[in-house]
Amino acid sequence: MDKYDSLNGKVALITGGGSGIGKASAVFLAKQGVKVCLVDLKEKSAEETKAAIEDNKGEASIVEADVSKPKELEVAFKETVNQYGRLDIVFANAGINGTVAPIEDLQPEEWDETLTTNLKSTFLTCKYAIPYLKENGGSIIITSSINGNRVFSSFGMSAYSSSKAAQVAFGKMAALELANYRIRVNIICPGAIKTHIGENTFPKKDKLEKIKIPVEYPEGSHPLEHHSGNAEQVASLVSFLASDASSHITGTELFIDGAESLLR
Repeated sequence: MDKYDSLNGKVALITGGGSGIGKASAVFLAKQGVKVCLVDLKEKSAEETKAAIEDNKGEASIVEADVSKPKELEVAFKETVNQYGRLDIVFANAGINGTVAPIEDLQPEEWDETLTTNLKSTFLTCKYAIPYLKENGGSIIITSSINGNRVFSSFGMSAYSSSKAAQVAFGKMAALELANYRIRVNIICPGAIKTHIGENTFPKKDKLEKIKIPVEYPEGSHPLEHHSGNAEQVASLVSFLASDASSHITGTELFIDGAESLLR
């Protein structure tokens, strides 16, 4: 049996499943026989993803939840397992760019919003997944970024980059702690991907000029394909990490950016 066939009949919970990488991954996994629960802040946002899955004869459900709120996320897991009877794959994908501003001009509540949405939600997603994944083992995948891990020149994104670096550290800690339960934890670090995360970006453009440092790049910024990646390419990586094809990989961050970060 092909190790990708191991996905057939499994159940996945995906946060931020209504758009971008979450949507592409949900559709990709569903095509391989995975039943998917889409967790999103607004149910309407995930309806298009659910429809796309069902159009391909897949099975999906939606749970509306704010991933930064423990009780809402805990309920999302309970509803998923109540409906499908098991849980095998968890994709902690929801996140925002948040406020983009110099540290001097970044307000404490703006810092908190980014760290809460990105980092606290990752902790909560893993925490509430563990009791269910312990039954049969499984795979947790965390969406981090090249920012904060390979790239530190995204001016004004100190909160975002800090949250993304912390996700990698958390993922490695979780991988070791959960290995005895046969739960694998890996972290993906995308570069520029065409998604809707820009809608959750709040730049203080008038403040950013004072901290920018001119940087000269070689011609182009994406050596491999000469353009930004797409969500479907990331979905393929998520599928690999969810399947038995990656059964010996855990505690690892994987960069998927067409070598973009190597130029910076």
